[in-house]
Amino acid sequence: MSEEATEATDEQDRYECRACGYIYEPKKGSSTGNIPPGTAFSDLPPSWRCPVCGAIKVQFVNVGPTEGPSGFKENLGYGFGVNTLTPSQKNILIFGALAAGFLFFLSLYGLR
Repeated sequence: MSEEATEATDEQDRYECRACGYIYEPKKGSSTGNIPPGTAFSDLPPSWRCPVCGAIKVQFVNVGPTEGPSGFKENLGYGFGVNTLTPSQKNILIFGALAAGFLFFLSLYGLR
């Protein structure tokens, strides 16, 4: 992947405050400090602080983009293909399987 492509994806990434858990999302911006939507974390002024706890910019860690597969990028190639699913797709898979198992369990009552 080229540096330009990596830079473009980093601009869309969310950053989480390690002190309080606040997540800065570039798509939403920040109401405190008058940061407009679409402002990348790297474009925030150096004096910007966490609106919840007041932590400095260095206290934030990249947690990845909002859309896309969950998990570490280096681990996405392992498993049975579920590592490339988004969190909502994983929820559908998990709860769908639970519902199917429950229906199967109820169908066993019909064997009498």
